[in-house]
Amino acid sequence: MDKADVVIVGAGHGGAQLALALRQHGFEGSIAMIGRESEPPYERPPLSKEYLARDKTFERLYIRPPKFWDEKDVRLVLGTEATAVDAKAKTVTLSSGETIGYGTLVWAAGGDPRRLSCEGADYAGVHAVRTRADVDRLMAELDGGARKVAVIGGGYIGLEAAAVLRKLGCDVTLLEALPRVLARVAGEDISTFFEAEHRAHGVDLRTGVMVDSIEGSDGKATGVKLADGEVIPAEIVIVGIGIVPAIGPLIAAGAAGANGVDVDEYCRTSLPGVYAIGDCAAHANAFADGAVVRLESVQNANDMAKTVALSICGEAQPYNAIPWFWSNQYDIKLQTAGLSIGHDRTVLRGDPASRSFSVVYLKDGRVIALDCVNMIKDYVQGRKMVEGRVKPDLDRLADADVPLKELVD
Repeated sequence: MDKADVVIVGAGHGGAQLALALRQHGFEGSIAMIGRESEPPYERPPLSKEYLARDKTFERLYIRPPKFWDEKDVRLVLGTEATAVDAKAKTVTLSSGETIGYGTLVWAAGGDPRRLSCEGADYAGVHAVRTRADVDRLMAELDGGARKVAVIGGGYIGLEAAAVLRKLGCDVTLLEALPRVLARVAGEDISTFFEAEHRAHGVDLRTGVMVDSIEGSDGKATGVKLADGEVIPAEIVIVGIGIVPAIGPLIAAGAAGANGVDVDEYCRTSLPGVYAIGDCAAHANAFADGAVVRLESVQNANDMAKTVALSICGEAQPYNAIPWFWSNQYDIKLQTAGLSIGHDRTVLRGDPASRSFSVVYLKDGRVIALDCVNMIKDYVQGRKMVEGRVKPDLDRLADADVPLKELVD
């Protein structure tokens, strides 16, 4: 039976960063990284932006050049996935039939796109945006002349895809079930701004609408039928309604968890010798007042990977990184620091009409998060306010001419 001192399940940002961090901290044991795709580790965020827009070739998305992993003696086991874990025997069974033994197992498998549960969800032309293969299929249909697109979901992925597809000349209708876009992650000022931007760029953006089914002909999508009976013509349907954590084998092996696998402050699961990081790891986050959350971000995956690497190398430090996110749409850069969960007040800095402003989220008078639109200085300086739980003067906070760094002390 094959064995490795550290087996990493998942070859995304978290898995790659873990392997890098282990070598950087002097770990000399064997490392095997299992990846479902045939590609070496690559960046995921550009898939819905620069890669879909053809602004970046796929080779520019590699986290490291493919030969790098051989040079660092990291064995890539690609084109297969973990289907079972035996925590007692310390083995992982793969879909290829292979079994790999481990000294330490790190689960960095991320999640799978949440699928529509309605009729027609399996038609050709219905796409997720999660992997290179997903986007390659989408681009092939665009190259074939498809131009009518329906995007289901007004989160980051849906909005980013809509922006790129408008740039490519497509007719885009965006459908969001909630009353506003980005409702789960941002306040009303941000939602209102992005809704207006997308409509100004020609997106038929609709909120508060429910999808009934996908209509089709000969197995190919032709439109999206809404609950009120209207049919939105569409040759391409993009579904961006979140992910389902890929934790089945761990839960089956006895790990605690529900919406993600539960981990402690060192990213340890309830199974001995098994860690979990990234999108699939549910953890108590200090920036959410200790609430158990899953964070779907590159930052979280990378910082959790560093936490695990230090633990494996005998230098354990608890995970306590400030969450941050970003989104590029048209010529707009949205940068977020902190988590706005549970905020009881917002303060607007600047004028949204100028397309450069920030929204500061407070709880009990303290800054817990910021959304910064084309406001890099606010983002950089505001991070310190979130980290320090600063309680600022609200009048000065609302004055965009007052640098946030002046409010930190």
